[in-house]
Amino acid sequence: MADNFLRRCSRTGSHQSLICYVALSLALMCPVSADVRIISSSGGVVGPYLTFFSQLRKSGQRVIIDGPCLSACTLVLNTIPRNRICVTPRAVLGFHAPVLVDRTGGSFRSREATRAVAASYPAGVRKWIKQKGGLKRDLIYLRGRELASLYPRC
Repeated sequence: MADNFLRRCSRTGSHQSLICYVALSLALMCPVSADVRIISSSGGVVGPYLTFFSQLRKSGQRVIIDGPCLSACTLVLNTIPRNRICVTPRAVLGFHAPVLVDRTGGSFRSREATRAVAASYPAGVRKWIKQKGGLKRDLIYLRGRELASLYPRC
């Protein structure tokens, strides 16, 4: 539910987007015992994901990855402590090199940015990414036994 809310917020205009994030932030400040379940996220703009995951970290809630968590969604691994993340058999993490956007709206890739993103992941994920040849343009998928060796099953 929170992930769907985040996706809806990222598609709205800047004023509406701000309202969405304020509402989400207020909701996360209240003590809640519910888990946050990621059922399907194709990723998107990094900023909103980092903001959301930062608020989620402060809330103390646990994250259940229960489906595809691709691209910017994988930043959950950088933000939420490992002991508050679990994965189901349906969990799939998809990683790729970051895409940067310049002032004119053009997109490009940067070796420095790719190294920085790869370095930000936990050690086990970094090792797995390196074994797969590093972050590239195309997604690489972490799932099944390999994922369960890095994060506990729910």
